[in-house]
Amino acid sequence: MKPIKIMTTSLSDIPKELIEEYDITVLPLTIRFGDEEFKDREDLSAEEFFSKLRESDELPSTSQITPGIFMSEIKNVLENGYQVMIINGSSGVSGTHQSALMAKKELESEDITVIDTLALSYTCGMIVVEAAKMAKEGKSKEEIIDRIEEMKGKADHIFSVQTLDYLKKGGRLSATKATIGKILNVKPILIIKNGKVELFDKVRGNKKIIPKMIQIAKERGLKHGTEYVCIAHGGNIEGLEKLKEEMMNVFEPKKIVITEIGCTIGTYTGPGLLAILYMRDV
Repeated sequence: MKPIKIMTTSLSDIPKELIEEYDITVLPLTIRFGDEEFKDREDLSAEEFFSKLRESDELPSTSQITPGIFMSEIKNVLENGYQVMIINGSSGVSGTHQSALMAKKELESEDITVIDTLALSYTCGMIVVEAAKMAKEGKSKEEIIDRIEEMKGKADHIFSVQTLDYLKKGGRLSATKATIGKILNVKPILIIKNGKVELFDKVRGNKKIIPKMIQIAKERGLKHGTEYVCIAHGGNIEGLEKLKEEMMNVFEPKKIVITEIGCTIGTYTGPGLLAILYMRDV
C-alpha cells in the first residue's frame, strides 16, 4: 500500500506546529488589497491581514486555488510514490474544492482522493489533522475516509463578529439590517449549516457575546470534560483570553487548541472575531 500524503488549503487555519508535526501540505489562498497581492500566511500573517483590513476602505478580494496549482502539487506527490488525499474547506464558501475535483479529473489517477468537509477554519483543520495523524500511523485510505465522514457529522462552529459592516460590504447582509444592527449595538452569533454561514442568534453589547456562545455550544452538543476544543480569533487577543478562561471554567476540556482565523473568513467578518470550533460529543 502506498503511503498517503494529506493536502489542504490555508482555509483550514491549522497552527504551524501541527502542520509541521504531521507533514501536511497546505496550499495558500491569495489575498489582494488593491494592486497588492499576498499568499495567505506566507506573505501575510493573520495579524498583518487584520491590521491591513482595519486600514482599508474596500474589502480585499480572495482567490481560490486553481486547478493548475493543484495539478502541479499533486504530480509532485504522486511522483514521490504517495497517494494524495485533498481535504478541503466547505465548497459552500470557496470554489477551491471544485478546482481540486477538476485537477483529479484531468490527472485520471486512482491515487487521488478529494473530500469536501463542509467545514471552515480549524473545524476543517481538526479533520485534516486527524487524517494526517492516521496517515502517519499507516492507516488505509478507507479507514481515513470512514473517520472523516464520522467527524463531518459532528463538526460544529460558533462564531461572533464585532461589527456588521464587513458582512454588509461583502454582500452577506443588507445595508438596512446592518444599519439597524449598528444602531442597536447588535452582535450576531453565526454558525455553519450545510457548509454555509448562517445567522443563529444575536445579542446586544460585547459583554453578552461569550456567555451566549458558550450557552449555544452546550445546547449544540459540547460536553463538560470534552477531549479537545479549539478557540479562535481574528485580531482579538483580549477577547480570546476571556473566551479561554470561560471555556476552561465551564467545559474543562482536556486540551484547548488556539488558532487564528485566516483571510477568507476574516474578509467577510472583519477584525474582532471570536470562535468556538469543536466536534459534538454525541
